[in-house]
Amino acid sequence: MPLPLPCLMLVTDRSLCAVPAGRQGGADGLGAAVEAAVQGGVDAVQLREKDPDGRSLPPEDLLPLARRLRQATLGRALLVVNGPLDVALAAGADGVHLPQSALPVRRPREAVPAGRQGFLVGRSVHSLEAARRAEAEGADYLIAGPVYETRSHPGREPAGLSLIEEITGSVRVPVLAIGGVTVGRVEEVVRAGASWVAVISAVLASTDRRAAAGELRRALDAAWAAVGAARL
Repeated sequence: MPLPLPCLMLVTDRSLCAVPAGRQGGADGLGAAVEAAVQGGVDAVQLREKDPDGRSLPPEDLLPLARRLRQATLGRALLVVNGPLDVALAAGADGVHLPQSALPVRRPREAVPAGRQGFLVGRSVHSLEAARRAEAEGADYLIAGPVYETRSHPGREPAGLSLIEEITGSVRVPVLAIGGVTVGRVEEVVRAGASWVAVISAVLASTDRRAAAGELRRALDAAWAAVGAARL
């Protein structure tokens, strides 16, 4: 599936989904949240979930979530899995997303079956050097950040818009800005060069996720019409 431009991506965090006290949202709670976000205008969803200790979920726990999100997104939004390639393929996802420190992009690319043409491989990057390396390895898109302070990475110094400007000035693949992006900040990250915007709490922490996604969608479309389209 081709990459939409511009693109609003939702990165998941099931701890923000409404569930009984003391529990994290499971497949149903997360699926309902994603469905609302897609209805509001989200183009892509990245399944990125950890256990309460911050460790990556084992494949047997990640796969049911991936399958539920495939149901929520099929035909309406891209789904990429931040996790094992086998999970992404088994769930019928559109791609896999790699942390900056993970294996080279070519490894999962070479392992994708021939019948899955168009399967995406993305990479998170936190520096210009990492971005250049990921592009050279064949990444389809990059996620750069955190641009602003964010609850998903407490204590980490935000990179600022300068990171987006440096990376987009040096690579040709789409770059997505992540970390503390709100409706009021969408235009400035697009002006800095981002083609995509990724959010977590801006949608999932809202009491009306469909409306929150819709506000971000309108802000992104307006910013792209004013600034982004001129870069094509």
